[in-house]
Amino acid sequence: MFSEEVLKNVFPLLEGEDLAACMGVCRQWRDIAIDDFYWKCQCAKKWPSVCKRHKPPTETYYKMYQMFSKRRLNRALPPPRLSFENLEFFIDIWSEEKLVFSGLILGVALEMGIKTLPLGISNVLRTHLGRPDYKMVVPAEPRFTIPLNQSVSVSVLVARNDSNKVARIINRAVFDYIDRSSYRALAFEYLDLSPCYPFITGIRAWISLLFMDVEDMNDGPLDVFGIQLDFNDVADTKEEVLWLLDMLDWK
Repeated sequence: MFSEEVLKNVFPLLEGEDLAACMGVCRQWRDIAIDDFYWKCQCAKKWPSVCKRHKPPTETYYKMYQMFSKRRLNRALPPPRLSFENLEFFIDIWSEEKLVFSGLILGVALEMGIKTLPLGISNVLRTHLGRPDYKMVVPAEPRFTIPLNQSVSVSVLVARNDSNKVARIINRAVFDYIDRSSYRALAFEYLDLSPCYPFITGIRAWISLLFMDVEDMNDGPLDVFGIQLDFNDVADTKEEVLWLLDMLDWK
């Protein structure tokens, strides 16, 4: 083993990652490398100004180096404060000015999705619904049809039954794009977030109408069997969706 004096002369010359690796060699090396003097040297390389004060801004220089030397790319979210058990969604769909669907959908139903997909849907749409990205899908009950030559719009509100507050997700957005390959009509709206998040903008809520398979989509009205809501621009998990809903402008 290296003598203690040799280690004390070598450690200040190492980079932070190498010094951290040395701490895992044995107990003797760790006991020496944990000395905050060595970590003050590491901090001085990255942030020379922090050494102008008599003690580190954090508890130790070692702790400061651990926390700020690398950018944390994947941070685990804390448990969401909302749950689908406390949410209710109000979805209204118009064809021109005629109401064709109006549903009060419990959050647990939206979370559960469609357990058994109906026969007669395209393989492309079946594959889309089976992908692991998080999406909320409910059957359209009752089923309805929409003509291709009419403007179809949608509004979505969400209510919290634990606080009697309501937030808007989508306000009369128009289904102006039909993905003929996957049998979906899509609309989106930019979310209204709480004033507590003034620097967050441009997050979209997407809603899709899911169609039954037909030989020719240009021939007659489209049969809607399901409705999909997602925030896949930013939220790919249940927890992320709940945190995003928590950030809405609840009133």
